[in-house]
Amino acid sequence: MSQLNIQQASSAAPVQESGQSPYLLLFIILVLAAVATWLIPAGVFDFVTRDGIKFAVKDSLHAVPQSGVYPLEIFTAIAKGMVKSAPIIFLILFTGGVLAVVEETGAIATALNSLSRSTRLSDTRMVLIFGTIFALLGTTGVVVNAVVAFVPIGLLVARSMGLPPILGASLVYLTCAAGFNVAILNPATTGLTQHLAQLPLFSGMLLRGITCLLFVVSAIAYLIWSIRRARQDGYLRPKQAQGAEQTAKVTGRHKLILSTVGLSLLLFISGAVKFHWGTSEMSAMFILLSIAVGLMGRMSGSDIANTFLSGCSKLVKGGFIVGMAASISLVLQQGNVLDPIVGFLSDLLAPIPPTAAAIGMFISAALMHFGISSGSGESALLIPIFSPLGDNLGLTRQVMVQTVLLGEGIVNCMSPTSGVLMAVLATANVSFGKWLRFVAPVIAVWFVICVVMLLIGVAINWGPF
Repeated sequence: MSQLNIQQASSAAPVQESGQSPYLLLFIILVLAAVATWLIPAGVFDFVTRDGIKFAVKDSLHAVPQSGVYPLEIFTAIAKGMVKSAPIIFLILFTGGVLAVVEETGAIATALNSLSRSTRLSDTRMVLIFGTIFALLGTTGVVVNAVVAFVPIGLLVARSMGLPPILGASLVYLTCAAGFNVAILNPATTGLTQHLAQLPLFSGMLLRGITCLLFVVSAIAYLIWSIRRARQDGYLRPKQAQGAEQTAKVTGRHKLILSTVGLSLLLFISGAVKFHWGTSEMSAMFILLSIAVGLMGRMSGSDIANTFLSGCSKLVKGGFIVGMAASISLVLQQGNVLDPIVGFLSDLLAPIPPTAAAIGMFISAALMHFGISSGSGESALLIPIFSPLGDNLGLTRQVMVQTVLLGEGIVNCMSPTSGVLMAVLATANVSFGKWLRFVAPVIAVWFVICVVMLLIGVAINWGPF
């Protein structure tokens, strides 16, 4: 296995499509939302604008004439949802495009293959290196669904180290998930959620970065402990085999490509902080990065364009889920029943302190994720409700965003509706029950981290807004 690319990741796509389609679930919710516009008394909040952001005024909900949504308007709402979500949908598509170009150069696969063949690294160093690499790839959104394509490398490492396949899969998937679950620079999760909450793109990075670090450190520590326990159970590292399989070497061109990608991400962070860059600037950066990386990889202009479009096509379904979910909030807003729903939830949670409300929203998002496996789709569904709800409960928008992100993230590694997880387990030939028993301790640690960091966010009035 000398080369991996994004086309290999697509071979797992049929596995990801198994089970209930998220589109069907969202459409059912959309129909129920339309029915609700005829049953729930209509009402609206008064809003005030601060720093260009609209905030619901507490206790200002008042009745307005009923405006139920007709059946045909359900379908126009889908189109309007796509149009409204166009900036973030195209950002998601362009993310797939630039990743496809980077993958096509072979830089990432070659570097990981070279590392996997090393026989000079100890167990701990190997976990630290793999954990760091895949956590970075996960938290930046570079490798998400495509993580399935890299699982064979983890299995190869486990075999060369004399370890069971479940640890090989975890070297790649669990560490990637640790980064992705608290995505610092992922436009499809954090970027989308903050955009919907009207927050500056990738704001609040310090506390979110600390949370991500705790996730990654706990995952790495758990893997190191698991490997040591496996050694005690008789899994010994075999001697180096004669005539080891050769693999492609990392060239200067590969190093230049990886350095360019890393510097581009750092440049965007700087621009987002200093110049308030948003989705348009990030989309433009992805296009420029695709061209630059493609030229560095000696790809022709046609190859760059075709590879970019091919990568975009693989995320069309994910992008459209965002628009589909947005149509639900549009229907509720059109029928003037979204605010009454928020008002009901606010009254229900009013006796609860803000800290308990934040934990409740986090658990609600986690439970919701078992049904809607798309994080972007769930964000588009929940944020229109959670934003004014958080305003009424005294929670900042940043805390509210984090409740959704953490709720989605902690479920990814244990949800039977996750196509990525199912594909990983199928590749490693590990049963779902065995995986749950293995991952339960680290999930428990992550849950505690989530609760503690949310409590800190509430205590410090984590902003902006």
